[in-house]
Amino acid sequence: MMDWVDDGIVLACRPLGENGVVASVLTAAHGRHSALVHGGTGKEKRGVLQPGNRVRVTWRARLADQLGSFRVELLRAHAALVFDDPARLSALAAACAVAEVALPERQPHAAAHAALVVFLDALAGEVWPSVYVHWELALLRDLGYGLDLTACAATGANDDLAFVSPKSGRAVSASAGEPYRDKLLSLPRFLAAGGEGTAREVWDGLALTGFFLDRHVLAPHHQALPAARARLVDRFRP
Repeated sequence: MMDWVDDGIVLACRPLGENGVVASVLTAAHGRHSALVHGGTGKEKRGVLQPGNRVRVTWRARLADQLGSFRVELLRAHAALVFDDPARLSALAAACAVAEVALPERQPHAAAHAALVVFLDALAGEVWPSVYVHWELALLRDLGYGLDLTACAATGANDDLAFVSPKSGRAVSASAGEPYRDKLLSLPRFLAAGGEGTAREVWDGLALTGFFLDRHVLAPHHQALPAARARLVDRFRP
């Protein structure tokens, strides 16, 4: 028998058979992993297996390449904490859906897992919209497509950064980018200078990360950004 124990975040579930579900969980050490949860449609386990919940899973299978099964223990019910807040619930759903489509199965991505934990914890506060954008930046970075937002690609200066080149993923200053602004992506101030973004800046941040997620991560596999993310973007649309 093959088995391991790991902490993870529930990303999605799909029914299998009469009362089972296949749960997709982003684990700290084993990456995005799917397995059968027997009785997963029952009342008790259904509450545990809500997307966004942090769980401890024990995976078992006869062979390493089999689907196997999960035994699941609830660690923190993030989904229940935001159930009555449509905006936060939308963000939680978007984060889980993006992780589900962007991360390859059974490949460790500890940094992406850690960034998603930070975002889930941030839902208890008021800066969660800005943290959500940082989560997607961290996801891009962990997948090998990190953006360089530290200095202007044209001048090397690190002040007055206002744009991002869609070709290089590097920041561009306001003065250097102004003649080409129609061809550049907006860089929200909070990503360049820190702090919390306004609703418009969060929308610009989502446009920025969405562009690179689509181009580098999803489009090559003929996938699209999930509908849950589009619904979150609409909440910040100017």
